[in-house]
Amino acid sequence: MPNLVTNVAAAVEEHGDTPAIGFQGEETTYEEFWAQTGAFAAALEERGLGADDRVAIYLPNVPPFVIAFHGTLRAGGVVVPMNPQYKAREIGHLLGDSEAKVVVTLADLVPFVTEVRDDTSVEHVVSVGGEAEGATPFEEFLVRGAPEIVDRADDDVAVQPYTSGTTGQPKGVQLTHENLASNADMADQLIPDGIRPDDKQLGVLPLFHIYGMTVVMNSTLFNGGMYYAVPEWDAQEAVSIVEDEELTLMHGVPAMYNDIINQPDAEAFDLSSLRLCGVGGSGIPVEVLRQFEDRYEPKIYEGYGLTETSPITHFNSPIEGRRVGSIGKTVPGVDSKVVDENFEEVAPVEEGPIDEESVASKTQRGEGSAERSSANRSSGRSPREDGEAAGAVDLGEITGELVVSGPNVMKGYYGLPEANEEAFTEEDGRRWFHTGDLGYHDEDGFFYVVDREKHMIVTGGYNVYPREVEELLFEHEAVADAAVVGIPDERRGETVKAFVVPTPDADVTPDDLKGYCLTNLAEYKHPREVEFVEELPRTTTGKVQKFKLRDRDESAAEAE
Repeated sequence: MPNLVTNVAAAVEEHGDTPAIGFQGEETTYEEFWAQTGAFAAALEERGLGADDRVAIYLPNVPPFVIAFHGTLRAGGVVVPMNPQYKAREIGHLLGDSEAKVVVTLADLVPFVTEVRDDTSVEHVVSVGGEAEGATPFEEFLVRGAPEIVDRADDDVAVQPYTSGTTGQPKGVQLTHENLASNADMADQLIPDGIRPDDKQLGVLPLFHIYGMTVVMNSTLFNGGMYYAVPEWDAQEAVSIVEDEELTLMHGVPAMYNDIINQPDAEAFDLSSLRLCGVGGSGIPVEVLRQFEDRYEPKIYEGYGLTETSPITHFNSPIEGRRVGSIGKTVPGVDSKVVDENFEEVAPVEEGPIDEESVASKTQRGEGSAERSSANRSSGRSPREDGEAAGAVDLGEITGELVVSGPNVMKGYYGLPEANEEAFTEEDGRRWFHTGDLGYHDEDGFFYVVDREKHMIVTGGYNVYPREVEELLFEHEAVADAAVVGIPDERRGETVKAFVVPTPDADVTPDDLKGYCLTNLAEYKHPREVEFVEELPRTTTGKVQKFKLRDRDESAAEAE
């Protein structure tokens, strides 16, 4: 396998005149798409860029993202995907750390790149959707040509997404050609008949995120299907696209399915063209799953994975069977186990999910290795599909950290040897990646995640790390102290709340601070609630006791 993009080349040869990309009612065939990736690769080569050079793609789900992604790989480069909701302060570290030489972005986002450009290695800025000062329009950047695919070894880096931990700066995750190709192949194997040339995939999960990149885009294009790009989520629009285009596959986060069933005219939706729905990003509430499946024909299958694992490691496959409340079985080609603090394997329970409510207090929130990004997670708190719950069990006796090993596991964090040492354990000649998630498994091979990494907030499928928000709050002159936690949210699963100790005589309101955060951070990261307090609860060593803040919020909610 000389290069990940050879998978696309094979699809082009077999399905050249069929649609590869759909967007706003228009279609691009495989041959047209391949010509465009060639033009982008030729443009990089003409400007002296090639093997290992980083190209940052700072775009929503639009055709130029797909073109730039595979064009970069065709030229032997490395893709650095960036969230288009990020502002200047957020992309500055990503561009500086990755040493990206090219940024492809919306014309409206060019000013953010310009603001930080002098502190980076960026040589070329390419604008999509219009002209912008300091940028070359996408169409003008392209160069006519069809260069050969640059050979790359299996363990050469293909994509470098960034994920931040609960402490420290965002980390570059080095995903190789083998990592991504093997995981896209897994995604194909997990559904009946695989991904077929007549399949049409709803592309609403963001492409900068590994879930949308691998499971939705790459797996579809590698198998001759059509990827239908949707730049942003809107339930009515998404359902209309499914109906009008007769889409057959959909992957989403729980909030998307919740939005669909809560639309005023939800009963009238026709989703009969869908043959499979997948969900990840966080655990889907069983009630949402049941309401969706009672109302529409397709079933929802839940999985689990991480950015560092490309992402899929577990899935409730319709082929293998599913168990509601589980993250599923380990996918083919990957190994996983639950281990204790001595890396000894924890024995399975007879059958899950178990009733953990009576023993929840015995399991500390966020035990395990602390800095991992998750693409797909489950709470493990759901009853079994038959609606019955097993007897109460001490989770402390049956849980451990979930570790995984396989061809999909990242090469390592970029330039961070200490983080790599912490992330892996070598045993019997294998590298085991520490997910940082607590879980258990049963004798039928189903796995369950019962807690997430310490303090991390998953809101609508996005990971939010409190420290990033806290550091921004500390920069405000009216903030003396601050702590950020996740609180329950009916639609998003969790949302962000900030507890703030104002400075004496501060002239600031909670809305002022919310607006301040919204100006400097992606929309999903800003606190939806800000509460002023006289002081934060702390340990004798000065650490904020965030569990007390969560308890305080829950108590206040119950009193209302």
